[in-house]
Order: sequence, then structure tokens, then C-alpha cells
Amino acid sequence: MARPTTTPESRPLRLCFLCYRSIHELAMPILAEFMDRAEIEVVHANFAGALEIARDRIERGVVDAFVSAGSNAYVLHMGIDAPVATIKVSGFDLFQAILLARQVSNRIGIVVHNRIIPELDLVRELLNVEVAQYAYQTPDDARQRIDALRRDGFEVVIGSSLIVELAEQAGLRALLAYSPANIRNGFEDGLELARVARLEADRYEQLNSVLYNLQEAVLAVDSRHRIIALNPPMQRLLGHLHGALLGRRLDHVEPELSLQDTLDSGAEERGAVQHFKQRDWVINRTPIRAYGNLVGATVTLYDAHRIQEAATSLRMQQRSHQTAAKYSFDSLIGCSAKLQRAVETARRYARTDLSVLIVGESGVGKELFAQAIHNDSARVGRPFVAINCAAFPETLLESELFGYEEGAFTGSSRGGKRGLFEAAHTGTLFLDEIGDMPLSLQTRLLRVLQEQEITRLGATTPIPVDVRIIAATHQPLPELIEARRFRQDLYYRVSTLRLPLPSLRDRRDDIAPLAQMYLARALQKVGISWDTKQTLSPLLPYLIAHRWPGNVRELENICERVAVFLLQFARVDDIHYDGLRTECPELFEQAAALRDDPTALRDRVLQVMQECGHDRQRAAAKLGVSRSTLWRWLRKLST
Repeated sequence: MARPTTTPESRPLRLCFLCYRSIHELAMPILAEFMDRAEIEVVHANFAGALEIARDRIERGVVDAFVSAGSNAYVLHMGIDAPVATIKVSGFDLFQAILLARQVSNRIGIVVHNRIIPELDLVRELLNVEVAQYAYQTPDDARQRIDALRRDGFEVVIGSSLIVELAEQAGLRALLAYSPANIRNGFEDGLELARVARLEADRYEQLNSVLYNLQEAVLAVDSRHRIIALNPPMQRLLGHLHGALLGRRLDHVEPELSLQDTLDSGAEERGAVQHFKQRDWVINRTPIRAYGNLVGATVTLYDAHRIQEAATSLRMQQRSHQTAAKYSFDSLIGCSAKLQRAVETARRYARTDLSVLIVGESGVGKELFAQAIHNDSARVGRPFVAINCAAFPETLLESELFGYEEGAFTGSSRGGKRGLFEAAHTGTLFLDEIGDMPLSLQTRLLRVLQEQEITRLGATTPIPVDVRIIAATHQPLPELIEARRFRQDLYYRVSTLRLPLPSLRDRRDDIAPLAQMYLARALQKVGISWDTKQTLSPLLPYLIAHRWPGNVRELENICERVAVFLLQFARVDDIHYDGLRTECPELFEQAAALRDDPTALRDRVLQVMQECGHDRQRAAAKLGVSRSTLWRWLRKLST
């Protein structure tokens, strides 16, 4: 048989009536009216005892609201964080009590909690009775008021249950100040408070259920800054039991996490960085609204270290799984004959699906050419995946290339991982620095190229792949073959088409346009908007004369340093390039070497003059000196 579902509406409300015996006797007929609407526990208690009993019921979770009167109600309101309905004393109640008391004596004492009622002075004159009013705060106060009335000859006293009890102990007649109507109103108020409290408790329970499964540390407060929900990570962080924190003010528990400003302003705070409990956190503070009203706030703590790790992992994953080629042949800057010859050859290669081996020094743009070939081929729009074979240890390179099955090795990802061959399926795989690939992987790579299928680590079933291979190296592969460090059969497989790229020193006509492009980018980064050509002009002879061992990559580096050097000047006309000899000394080594070695100077000048057809302007630019300096050198050589 299915167990019936319990809903918040189906569970009976639970009231606790904390009272003295006298008011309980008066309330008994009224309690019977409410028995079908709520579970009512009646507890006889006085003052401090009432507070202890109430806290016990709250801790055990067996009450939704309390009903009480007089000093007990006051103590509960001040001492517990739970709804309390107060049975109030009205002027009409006191008037009826005075009419009854007048049958005993015309001298009547009235003792009420907290404050006297000035309107009773009119009743005294109207009924022709003597009324002495007192207010009390504590049981000792009440006892002193009763003693004072007895000494003054008063025989009858009207008041709360405590007053009735003390008056009877003193030998006086006593009447309760409450009426059945106000007791009934007190219980109606208690039911409404219990209903609202039950709804709030159910909402908090739902909120706790949601928060429980969150990895971040989360805590919520109500509009009075009292903790209403928190999850296990926050509980562990604060170092307290869950039940011990609920209902307490957050600023009393942990002032550093205070949400008071959020409650005051209603404004959201996101991404704040805070050092808390010996760790760095990214903190969000968010207001909670219901029907347009601010009803609370939440604070969420994100571990800054985990965020940094996740960001790093994401960047690495995005980089390693890059599947788009950005560059085309239009991206290539330069008009030198050697560069144009390389571009024409690469365009022809792009019309085929054969493997290409790009050779050239570091920094000449091998990957740029690989992307351009891909984007000019029939595989354009398909994946372009690149990997540097020199950047990974052997075991990691193998798993990156071929992928692995779940459980293939310790630390392998759940569900396995596809390799770069699979990622590049129908597209191009660019193997940069293939000359640094370990011999054992060269064997596996050769088999993949021959069979057009891969087998993941830890798997037995091969996976067909359709991939074009473009490889690149700066190493002399024939020499590596002689040294048995590179497989000859793999060399012939990847070098079906061979594309040599010229070094920058072999295409000096391209230095000026490349330098202008890189310097323009560098100046923009540092916020300088000068004319690039004018700024670069005095340095151009030195740039053209430099040997460029790092090729285009070195040129870009030099332009970045020049841009930072120029930050110290306000205008182009203010630039003194002499200081650049310290920051970019390599640019001036050629001219200095020629100046210090007469024989080398003579040989180099005569060689350059011949290469330039005795055009002094071109020769000066190629030597990296001014025309006047070249003129002085020629005069010196002719003597």
C-alpha cells in the first residue's frame, strides 16, 4: 500500500500555550474550540521557567508558535526567535473586572505588566471606586506591588495570572484581567502566526535541500539578518553544527560574511575577492526578493584557487583542441622574390591532398603557412588541429595524438578521451617540430599514415580517420636519419611535398613592411598614435642590416621593445635613438663590428656596393648606416 504524501497543509499546526494555572482554567472551554484546528500543548510555567521550556520545544522542533500572556509573553518575545501570540488585556476587560471587584470592596488594586492604563481614571470617577494602579517588570516587582496594596488596606486585586497567584498568597481576593474573548483572539493570532511560520519553514527546508547539493559554500539570511539556511561546505567552513547556526544573526556568528549592507541597500555584489579562513574567495552577495519586497539575502563563496585551476584548464583545453585555422595566404606580408616563390609553391600544394613537410628556421612562420594551405584547400571549413611535438613528454604526446579508453592508465578521464587524430577527422593535423618526436611514436605515426586508422590507448578496436598531415621542422631530418634519430620511411611519408621557407635575412625587402606592421600593433598596445613610417625611418637601416637569427618572431619582439622605449618621449621629434643601443643592442652590432675591423669593413662594403649596383642609398640601408657614414667609409677605403 502506498504511503500517503504529507504536505505542509495536511500536517496539523502545533501551538504551545505557556501559562499560569489560573488563566489555563479560564481558557479550558476555549481550548476545546481549537482542538480540531491545531495540536495544543499546555505547559504551566512562570517567567524564567517559561523561557527554558520554550527553547527546549524550539530545539526539538515540536512547535510552530507560542501563545502566552502578561510577563510570560514579554519574556518569550525578548528571549526566543520564534512567533509568540500575546493574549492582551483590553480596557473593556478591566472595566468588567472592576464591576465584579466592586462587589467585594470599593478599594481596588490593579497591577498590570509593563505599563499602567491612564483611561482607568475615568472609570474610577464613573463607578465611584478607589483604584490604585501599578505596573511591574519582574516577579519581584509584582510581589512588592501586592505587598504595598495589602499594607494600604486594599482587599481585592485585578491582574494577570502571576498577580492573581501572588495576591492569593498574600491573603487578598484576586480577579483575572482577561476575558474569554481576548483569550480566543490570542489563539486565533497564534494559529495565523503558526501558519506563516510553517510556510516559511517549508520554504527554508526547500532552500536547504537545494543548497545541500551545491559545492560552493552558501548561506542565506532573512530580513532580520538571521541565518535561515546553509549547506555542508559553509557549515564546515564556519565550524558549527547546522542546528546551532539556524536562527542566529550572521554578524554575531561571522562578521566578515555580513549581509547587512545587502539588506540595507538591496544591491547585488558580485565577484568580490576576500581573504577568509586563511584562503582567498570570490564572493557574491545577492538580495532575495518575494513579490517585490526584500525578504533576505544570500552569500556564496567560490574557492579562488579552484577558479584559477579551472580557468587554466579551460585555456589549455581550448588551445590544445583549437580546430580553426585563422591565417590565409592574404595574411602573409612581403613582396620579396623568395617569399613569393614559397607562396606560389604552397598554393599549388593546397590544391592536392598530399602530405607536406615545411622546413625552415625557427620563427619563419611555418604554422602560418600550414594554416594558409589548409584554408586554400578542399578541406577549408573542416578542423585544423595543431600540436607541437617538442612540447610534450612521450607518454602525454601519445595520449594526445591517439586518445585513450577509460581506465587505460592511472588518472585517465572518465569515459576516455579522443585524440587529436580523431579531432582532426576530415580536416588537417599540423605536426610542428616533428623532428623532436620520439622514435617509438614515429612507428605508431607511420602506421596511422599507412592504414588511415588509429587505436586508442587501452583499446583494441581501430577507428578509421581521414586526416591530411602537414608537418614542420627546423632540424635537418636527413642528418637525424643518419644518426638513427628519425625513421627514413616516415620521412618519405610526411615529405611527399616539401616546402622550404626563406629566413628573414634572405628576404630583406620584406623587413620594412613587416616592421611597420609589428610596430603599429605595438604602439597601439602602449597607447601611442604616431605615424609608424616616420617613427621607424631612423631605425630601418639597422633593421635591414641585422642578421635576424630569430627571424620574423625576433622582429616582432624587437618592435615590442622599441614601442616601450618610445614611451619616454612626448613627440616623434623628441626621440633620441641613442638610448636604444642599451635596450636593443643586437641592432647595432653589425655597424660596430665593421667600424672596429678595417679588413672586415672593406670586404663587406665592397660586397654590398656590388650587390646594390653601386647605389649608395641602397647600400647604406643594407649596411645599416647613414649615407654620410657610408661616404666616409668609401673615402677611407680609397686612400
